[in-house]
Amino acid sequence: MERVTGLGGPFIKAEDPKGLAAWYEKHLGIAFNGTTYTVLPFANEDGSEKQGYNVFSFFKSDSDYFAPSNKPIMLNFIVKDLFALLAVLKEEGVTIVGEPMDEEYGKFGWIMDPEGNKIELWEPPIG
Repeated sequence: MERVTGLGGPFIKAEDPKGLAAWYEKHLGIAFNGTTYTVLPFANEDGSEKQGYNVFSFFKSDSDYFAPSNKPIMLNFIVKDLFALLAVLKEEGVTIVGEPMDEEYGKFGWIMDPEGNKIELWEPPIG
């Protein structure tokens, strides 16, 4: 069974998410366009766009989206067949957090690593 197929992106807690996004835009050239997240499209070696993208996002420091982790960073990994993978991980004794979701932006599930880091597993929508 395939497990992680790519990095969906880093999610970082910040005291001022919009301000931090503006700093990254000004100094590193990452276009946030007034928001707290940006989408970085995948590209082929020749620079042409291919299907898929990474997300880089900031969350308010008091956000509970990373709960039950108290860490300031959460990684999002791209997976195939999320629901089957969650079943296998559960059988392997991995801590599953919350209920998986099937949303417009894809399917989402969450696990905890042994050091208390919450990991988001994301199966992007097809097409």
